[in-house]
Amino acid sequence: MIIATTRPETLFGDVAIAVNPEDERYAKYVGKLAIVPLTFGRHVPIIADRYVDPEFGTGVLKISPGHDHNDYHIARKLGLPILNVMNKDGTLNDVAGLYSGMDRFEAREKLWSDLVETNLAVKKEPYTLRVPRSQRGGEVIEPLISKQWFVTMDPLAEKALHAVEKGQLTILPERFEKIYNHWLTNIKDWCISRQLWWGHRIPVWYIVGKKCEEDYIVARSAEEALAKAQEKYGKSVEIYQDPDVLDTWFSSALWPFSTLGWPDLSSEDFKHFYPATVLETGHDILFFWVARMVMMGIEFTGTVPFSYVYLHGLIRDSELVTYYITSSLRSLPPFL
Repeated sequence: MIIATTRPETLFGDVAIAVNPEDERYAKYVGKLAIVPLTFGRHVPIIADRYVDPEFGTGVLKISPGHDHNDYHIARKLGLPILNVMNKDGTLNDVAGLYSGMDRFEAREKLWSDLVETNLAVKKEPYTLRVPRSQRGGEVIEPLISKQWFVTMDPLAEKALHAVEKGQLTILPERFEKIYNHWLTNIKDWCISRQLWWGHRIPVWYIVGKKCEEDYIVARSAEEALAKAQEKYGKSVEIYQDPDVLDTWFSSALWPFSTLGWPDLSSEDFKHFYPATVLETGHDILFFWVARMVMMGIEFTGTVPFSYVYLHGLIRDSELVTYYITSSLRSLPPFL
């Protein structure tokens, strides 16, 4: 079976080989085992899944759930293990065996060379694809498995959809209502944690000496967290705060009411200014900001944060027609 890949360095994280169940070329292999090259005989199952496009590439897909979003969902659906082969600095870890410690791109070239030398390489050809890069530094982004905090969004999205259906919220121009409904109908759980050094800290504290998953404390301050921990574990207990910060859009979603004295819903500012009448903003953040403000507003106050949303267009650079005019792209006209 021939597999085409643009990232041979992830083969150490392969946990299966998938083909389409209706692809007659490979039907006889389904249910058997395949040896992962350069792994000293490690075996993975050959499986059938309708996600695989028999017309794409060779019709055979290597499943590396630790380093690919689609592979991850296939692995979760089928109960496959998840292997991470990469460190946070872009080098391969111990799962990669003899290639451990190599930079990912150095390992890519070395792997290809070794595959050629062992007669396991078929051919190498140009292939064009979109490669995600860091906004600031331009580095190639590598999908990695890590533990994060998530918010279950379905119950929140349902209320936000009903707000538009019942006329409590009007989106203008009207064509954006369809986009709003599509996003909220197909919403996924929201990862709200970020590994940054600036932002609102995750309000969670852990007990020193215990695994994070076993016990944690949610509190408004370190003093409150310590008091809760001492009540359960005694005066000698030590705690430390989760190092992550909240997604900036999570903080922004609270803005309509968090600036008005919330959680005191009886404050003069809250009673006078909430809810607002109109929100005006760019259409590009309809989901990132607007929809989330609606969901948070309904959840924590029982009311939509505004009655009307007016979405305006975006100014674009005449030379970079696919980009917005922003300071980070240095595309602002001199008069701005």
